[in-house]
Amino acid sequence: MNFKHTICSAIILSLCLFSASCSDDPDPVAPTPLTDDEIITRTFGDAIELENLANYANQNVPRYIRKNNSAAMPITDAGATLGRVLFYDKQLSVDNTISCASCHKQALAFGDDDRASVGVNGNTPRHSMRLLNVRFADEVQFFWDERAPSLEAQTTTPIQDHIEMGFSGEGGDPNLDDALAKIAALGYYQVLFNFVYGDSIVTEQRVQSALSQFVRSIQSFDSRYDEGRAQAAGELEPFTNFTALENLGKQLFVAPPALDTEGVRIAGGLACAGCHRAPEFDIDPEMQNNGVIATIAGTGTDLTVTRAPTLRNVVRADGTGNGGLMHTGDFDLDAVLDHYNRISDEGNTNLDNRLASMGNPQQLLLTPAEREAVIAFLKTLAGQDLYTNEIWSDPFGPMP
Repeated sequence: MNFKHTICSAIILSLCLFSASCSDDPDPVAPTPLTDDEIITRTFGDAIELENLANYANQNVPRYIRKNNSAAMPITDAGATLGRVLFYDKQLSVDNTISCASCHKQALAFGDDDRASVGVNGNTPRHSMRLLNVRFADEVQFFWDERAPSLEAQTTTPIQDHIEMGFSGEGGDPNLDDALAKIAALGYYQVLFNFVYGDSIVTEQRVQSALSQFVRSIQSFDSRYDEGRAQAAGELEPFTNFTALENLGKQLFVAPPALDTEGVRIAGGLACAGCHRAPEFDIDPEMQNNGVIATIAGTGTDLTVTRAPTLRNVVRADGTGNGGLMHTGDFDLDAVLDHYNRISDEGNTNLDNRLASMGNPQQLLLTPAEREAVIAFLKTLAGQDLYTNEIWSDPFGPMP
């Protein structure tokens, strides 16, 4: 027998025996569990770093902004980070197709370009409201009809809506407990809930807290209006960075009108600020119906709409829309001015008294120059950072 052949055979036999002994090992070495940081990195890449959180809690707010409704739910970097993930996560819908961000898009100032937003089981009855600067407002109730007593209560309502995200618990739908169990089983939520709350238990209250912190963190104060307001003593003072047309629009927006007994404007401004109050441009909580009458899902006349988003970023600086306006989504800026120019109270038993005089709906009779000036002013309320800032972007990254 060839000596080399004998040596090779022996080596091969030894390797085979070694392999057999390994395959029969009843206690193989278990894989090393992933660390929390590895789980987060595998899910979000560098969009979220637990040791280097984005600044949500201490963003710059102009000195002339006085309203702040976050006292009961202070924003933390950790809480808002968890809220960001929840806001963009389609796992919160029954079929993994819809997230909060599906109807509140960063590219549209967290509004929607669909007249009626698309849910897992059809379209929403009202247009999706833009979500920005909600922290800087006296109004704390939510939805156009104010049926949610707080932002916290609002955040989980769409999850439990049959049309929107599907965990209604009715008609064969799974319920909210099923939604909470679903996300509790995901590794990245086990890490994030433990990081924020000290344990990985998922509850509705914790989800509401995190989502509301993220939504309240969304702010916009880098507009041309803010540049001018920072240098001015007050709203009525002409802003040095404005054109004459923009300053005229601001004056018309702020100043009250003089109406005759028939509701016809005979002098003065338009009093837009009576309901949309500068410098936050939030809606007065006492606002009643704005004259828009609609039918909701075939159930009858809708006169309960009293809430509205801030007018900041109502359009972009170039006038490009961020989706339709009003709760119907049927209006652009020109149509809004047409509406307020000649209010109709036919069939309206809940018209706000600021839109009438002696019981007669207002007739502002805007001139073409006044209309142009108001639109020019509204464009100055548009910021830039809101649309691209990564702290409010999708942490999961673009879909493949």
